[in-house]
Amino acid sequence: MPRHAVLDKHSHRDLRVRTEAGAALGDDMMAVLTVPSEFRRVQAHFPILFRREAGREDFTALALFGFETGENLFLDGDRWGARYRPLAMAIQPFLVGRPADGDGPGQVHIDLDHPRIAGAGDGVRLFDGDGMATPFLETIAERLGDLDEGYRGSGAFYDALIAHDLLEPFSLEVTLDDGSKHSLVGFHIIDEERVRALDAATLGALHAAGHLMPMFMAMASLSQLSALVDRKNRKLG
Repeated sequence: MPRHAVLDKHSHRDLRVRTEAGAALGDDMMAVLTVPSEFRRVQAHFPILFRREAGREDFTALALFGFETGENLFLDGDRWGARYRPLAMAIQPFLVGRPADGDGPGQVHIDLDHPRIAGAGDGVRLFDGDGMATPFLETIAERLGDLDEGYRGSGAFYDALIAHDLLEPFSLEVTLDDGSKHSLVGFHIIDEERVRALDAATLGALHAAGHLMPMFMAMASLSQLSALVDRKNRKLG
């Protein structure tokens, strides 16, 4: 059960965080949230799929790490097998919080029950001996800001995809080298044919709004599906 608190240099002066990769540290996840402003960095390593939450009309984007719950094919012991970690993973165990009324600037919160909270002498300090933020915490704050800004600004992107009917249901059945089969269901992708059919005025409007580039990045990311299958086969081998 998460136990969130506003990060405070007095209450958390001696707090340390583990930064290595590991299933026991919460990295054993099949997919993680990503935002359109991050798609350029994500697409070079992971497929980007879209999912509509049950009972809701809005979509979210996910960077895919595996084919079944709890499977992360980029995780090898304490080694992360890609040159990039999506922001939603890289900021753990921190998150952005806001005042109860929802107004005001974001605050750095921390989950004090997260497995990345380190014991004495382990991990990386958040504050130095003078109570100042360490370079590690400053980097975390920057990443939190990027993720929060990207998430809060993503609504217009999804509205545009829906308005132009550019998302189509996607399912994939993979037969692995050992004969086993894995299925991906319940996801959406951007319909490339419908994008090609858009007129010049619509494409210009999407570009002016900053939506065209993340659309192209999401479509390009699907080439990573075959690389993910290769990772699965190597793991089985």
